[in-house]
Amino acid sequence: MQLGMIGLGRMGANMAQRLQRGGHAVTGFDPTPEARARVAAEGIATVESLEALVASLDAPRALWMMVPAGAVVDATIDALQPLLSAGDALVDGGNSFYKDSQRRAEALREAGIACLDVGTSGGVWGLAEGYSLMVGGDAQAAARLSPLFQALAPAPDRGWGHVGPSGAGHYAKMIHNGIEYGMMQAYAEGFAILERKRELTPDIAQLAEIWRHGSVVRSWLLDLAAEALVQNPGLGGIAPYVPDSGEGRWTVAEAIELDVAAPVITQSLIERLRSRDDDAFADKLLSALRNAFGGHGVKRD
Repeated sequence: MQLGMIGLGRMGANMAQRLQRGGHAVTGFDPTPEARARVAAEGIATVESLEALVASLDAPRALWMMVPAGAVVDATIDALQPLLSAGDALVDGGNSFYKDSQRRAEALREAGIACLDVGTSGGVWGLAEGYSLMVGGDAQAAARLSPLFQALAPAPDRGWGHVGPSGAGHYAKMIHNGIEYGMMQAYAEGFAILERKRELTPDIAQLAEIWRHGSVVRSWLLDLAAEALVQNPGLGGIAPYVPDSGEGRWTVAEAIELDVAAPVITQSLIERLRSRDDDAFADKLLSALRNAFGGHGVKRD
């Protein structure tokens, strides 16, 4: 099957490689010449413009976007739409907000173009291990593109599925990432407690390895934690600063809107925000209040 891949960052490039290895003809476009060169070195055809990309594909066309969520997605669709025809299909495999995906799908539907929102999980390991794909949008278009999903997934019969109408794929990925926040926070806190009492558990990397096999807390995230602790037991050189991609925020906002209690996911997001506060004004005020009402000592800078 022919596919045009838009966005040749690390994940887009890996997906293009996996698809080509699965027997699909992939042509890639990225506005950055360096990104195109890296993909071309892997034997994947590239072009220098969206116009050339669309022209290289036979109708009905299939194009897959792996570009940053937000304005870049809208700008890419605006540039593509005049080049596309009824019957073509456009996939957004990035982390777009699901309501944006619903809006875009409705606008493209009027032109006869199917827009599938595909929540994509797998990160840098997807090339070797396969990707988890949550497909939202028109069921007929999803069925037509199913050979692509089968090639990208860990196996043709698992790790992917059509999960609902437009917006469903990105909605599912949003909640997936919210769950991921909570799981990562739990591992981080548990290992922090272990690390604080090294005289009792001196080798926490060994403990992580033990837990990987047979334990009820085993997971791929634990596998990655165990590897990180072996390579860098003290985590030296890593700043205690944790970014967020936005999906955790969206999950918490959705939980509030739906009156669903989500304290673990919410607190994991708060901890990420807290990690970025170099000045920690709130902690300074807490210390001042303790001193004011109880005469407790204040630690000076």
